This record gives sequence, structure tokens and C-alpha cells, in this order.
Amino acid sequence: MFDFKYFTPTKVVFGKNTEAKVADLIKEFGGTKILIHYGGGSVVRSGLLKRVTDTLDAAGISYVTLGGAVPNPHLGLVYEGIELCKKENVDFLLAVGGGSAIDSAKAIGYGVANGGDVWDFYDYKRKAEGCLPLGVILTIAATGSEMSDSSVITKEEGLVKRGYSSDFSRAKFAIMNPELTMTLPDYQTACGCTDIMMHTMERYFTNGGNMEITDALAEGLLRTVKKNAIILRDDPQNYDARAEVMWAGSLAHNGLTGCGNDGGDWMTHKLEHELGGLYDVAHGAGLAAIWGSWARYVYKDCLPRFKKFALNVMEVENSGTDEEIALKGIEAMEDFYRSINMPTNLRKLGVNANEKDLVVMAHKCAVGVGGEMGSAKVLNEQAMLDIYRASM
Repeated sequence: MFDFKYFTPTKVVFGKNTEAKVADLIKEFGGTKILIHYGGGSVVRSGLLKRVTDTLDAAGISYVTLGGAVPNPHLGLVYEGIELCKKENVDFLLAVGGGSAIDSAKAIGYGVANGGDVWDFYDYKRKAEGCLPLGVILTIAATGSEMSDSSVITKEEGLVKRGYSSDFSRAKFAIMNPELTMTLPDYQTACGCTDIMMHTMERYFTNGGNMEITDALAEGLLRTVKKNAIILRDDPQNYDARAEVMWAGSLAHNGLTGCGNDGGDWMTHKLEHELGGLYDVAHGAGLAAIWGSWARYVYKDCLPRFKKFALNVMEVENSGTDEEIALKGIEAMEDFYRSINMPTNLRKLGVNANEKDLVVMAHKCAVGVGGEMGSAKVLNEQAMLDIYRASM
């Protein structure tokens, strides 16, 4: 195992009707003028936004609002939010929604707290020295951004999708009411479960440092999400299943399942970022479409981990060679994706990329990771292109 730092300062308030506590939490963390940042119409249609503003009004807390956060959130809206916050002297951000609204709010927070162009952080030209404090009311269990140090933004010019991580952006509090996720379309629920599992799998398939306790936590989380994703496919209103998945989403991306290893592989995410940037696909679906091709490309270089995953997570039969068991685990994972109507290749994702597009994505991915990256297997630009080709 490796030495590690585990830092999770976010206060979690979990359960039914917990959004009613938002004003008390904002006051607890010193907020006086709030930017409420949210996405599309669902937050409005469900009445959640009005409940939030009514609560703030009753508590005498001033606020301004900015909607419009979209999947693969856009840099243009981030710039708009930065200017609004400066104009209105905002001192606290409240993201109401899923990962897109949270990630966008984090970027706004970086832009207000630091001079210069906020894209510099996502383009790895500078490091942030602060961020406006942030609270979250979570409506989609998926990205784990409510407890993570990361955010991902898409620059419209050039369709470049990049992530940036810093402890400055960790939310002060996260309100999690599983009932708020019950109005999600089945596809979004499945995408969320896929993303949650992938955040753990990225940390699991490593060639550097492992701990038995961390592996046990990761494997248990993966089995739990797999089980409850099937329950939600058949019974979308199941509160207990919603709760299991929502809490798993936070634990999958707050660092817990990576303690003691080398930080994780993350190449499936990096490959998907280029898909999301170019084709604006749902993140979870993009991950499912690329993972099998990545896994078959790297598994021989990380065989003990793939065998362990096959036996302990996918629960395949322990017979045959290590390689045969590993491949059965990969096949079982793809069967699971299909069972929740997730794609297992780019064509099923609806992406009919030509060779030129694949070359462009591989090059942008290589540039984004600084040339090469990976823990299960280090991938260079040619390897990235090979995986994109295989995923067609």
C-alpha cells in the first residue's frame, strides 16, 4: 500500500425533506448573499426551486439565481455566473441539481475567488488559490461531485472537455434526499449508476498499492450499486434502492475507495471526456460504451485485479485460467450494462464516428493527459486510438 491523505470536510444531511434545512446550513457556513445555480426545467417543474427560495425568503437570506447548466456544462455559462456573482457581491454558492450544476458552480467559485481566466485551471496552466464556499442540494445520484474535489467543464470553442481538482472546491454541505431522484427518467438513473460504479472501478484497476480494507469497501459498493440498479430498473420509486445508490455515489468519489493505492487509472474517464466534448453524450452512457474496449486492451497488464473483480464483484465461476476468469468478468460487466439498457460500444451509444473523428479524439485525449497516462496499463496516443477503434 501507499501512504495517503483522506480529506472529506463536507457535512452530509441525508434523508426525506432535508432540503428544508438549507437556510440553517447556509447560515452555519457564513453565507449572506447566495447564487442559486441549477440546470433545466426539472428543478422548476418539481417545485424544488420554489421550496428552496421560499425557505431562504423566510430566513431573510438574499439570493440571485442562474439556471441553464446542461450535461457536459459549458464554460460560457460559467463566465456568466462569475460576472453575476461579482456584480451582486455573492459570497456563497448553492448548486441545486446533479453533477452538471455542481461542477459549473465550482468553476464559478474558482472564477470569483481567483483573478484571470478560470479556464486556465482546467487547461492546467495555473493552480487555484481558493474558491467561493459551496453548498449542494443533490437531485441526481451519479457524479459524486457533492463530496469530491473535482469538476469537469466543456469549452465550447474547440469542444474541449477538461477536469480540474482542488480541495478548495469541496462542498461545505450536501443535502441528499433520495426522494428528489424519483422523477428521473430511467435512462438517467442507469447512467448515474454506471458513473458511480466507474468512479470506484477507476480506483480499483491499478498496478500500484492496494489495501485489503479498501478493496473490500470498493467491492461491496460495486455489488450494492449493481444490485440496486436492477431494482430501480424494475421499481423506479423504490426509496431504499434510491438511498443506497445516492449514498454510494458520494462514497465512490470522495476518495474512500482509493485510499492506499496509486490514485487510480482514470483512462476510461479521459477517453469518455473526448466523446462528451465532441458528441455531447450522457457521461454514464459514454463510460459504458468505452469500458469494455479499454478493459480488453489492458487486462493482461493488470490480470490479478481483473481476476479479483470477476470473482468478488461480478461473482463469476472460479474455473479456468486467470485470463479466462478475467475475460468472463469483463463479459459479465457488459451483460450488466445491457441489462440496464446502457450501450456497450459507440454505435449503440449513437456515435457513428469516422476515422478522422477517432484520430482527433485520441490526439485531444493525449494532449489532455500530457502525452500518456494509466495505471492498469499506461496508454499513449496510439493506444487511445486503438481503443476508440475497438469501441466502434
